[in-house]
Amino acid sequence: MYQTWMRFLSPGPAHHRLGLACLGVGLQHGALPTVGPRTLGHHVAVVISAGRGWYRGADGRRATVTAPALLWLTPGVPHHYGPDPDTGWDEGFVDFAGPATATYTELGYIEPERPVVPLSDAAAPRAVIARIARAARRGNPLLEVETGAAVHELLVALRRARADLAPDGDQVLEALARDACTPMSVADHAARHGMTPAELRGAVRRAAGCSPKDYLLGIRLGRAKDLLAGTDLPVAAVARRVGYDDPAYFSRLFTRRVGLAPVRFRAQQGRTVPGGWSDRVPDPAHPPMIHSPDTR
Repeated sequence: MYQTWMRFLSPGPAHHRLGLACLGVGLQHGALPTVGPRTLGHHVAVVISAGRGWYRGADGRRATVTAPALLWLTPGVPHHYGPDPDTGWDEGFVDFAGPATATYTELGYIEPERPVVPLSDAAAPRAVIARIARAARRGNPLLEVETGAAVHELLVALRRARADLAPDGDQVLEALARDACTPMSVADHAARHGMTPAELRGAVRRAAGCSPKDYLLGIRLGRAKDLLAGTDLPVAAVARRVGYDDPAYFSRLFTRRVGLAPVRFRAQQGRTVPGGWSDRVPDPAHPPMIHSPDTR
C-alpha cells in the first residue's frame, strides 16, 4: 500500500524568466510503483527521507538508494527507480525548469553526472518541499512566483544537506574566510592547510562551487564595500585592509567586478557611522527599541 499527493503547475514565460519555475510538487510514501524507464525534458529533485530502494541510469547499472538521499533526474537522461517493495520509502519531489538551471549546474548545486547523492539530513529540504506543496494550493494568487522562489531555496537546502560536504568542506571555507584579507597566494593558503593547490581547488569547488581565487575575491570585495560605505578611510587604506598593496590594481579590480569605481560606490552607498558599523547581526524579529526623547 502507498499514499500519494501531487500537483502540477503551468507557469508562463514571464515566470520562467525569473530563473527557476516550479512545474510540480509531490509527497508520497509507502511501497510506491516503479518509475520509468523514462526520459524527461526538465529537472526533478527527489528527496528520500526514509526507507531504501534502487536507481538505474543511462549506463544500465543499478545503484542502491538508502535514505536520506537525493535523486537528480536531469533533462535527456534516461532513468528508472523505485523503493524496495518490502520497506517502501518516504519521498518528496519537485519538478522545475528555467535558465538558472545552467548556472546552478556550473556551480555544482545540480549534478547530472551524479544522480544518487547521500544526504546528511533530509529535514531541511523536506521542509522546503512542504512549503512548496502548501503554496501550490488552488487559488493562490502568488502561486508561480512563490513556488519558483522556493525552488531556489530548495537547491540551497540540498547543497547544505549533502553528506560529502560536511564538515570538512565548511572548515576549509571558514579558514579561507578568516585569512582572506591577508596578502597570500592560493598556493600559500593551500600550504597553510597542508594541501596541494589542486586539493584546495577541489575542496573549494565542492563546497562553494567556485575556485579559491573567486571565493577569496568575493570576501575581499565584500569587506572593501563595508569599509567604503561605513568609514571615511582613503581608498588606498581600504585596499591595504583587504590585502592589496597596490591601490590602482585594487581600483581596477573593484571596478571590473562591481561595475563602479570605489569612489563612486562610496558616493552612492556611504553611510559613515562614528565608531563603525556593528558586527552583530540584528534579529529581524526583535529589533532594538527606539526611545523617544524625554519631553518631561
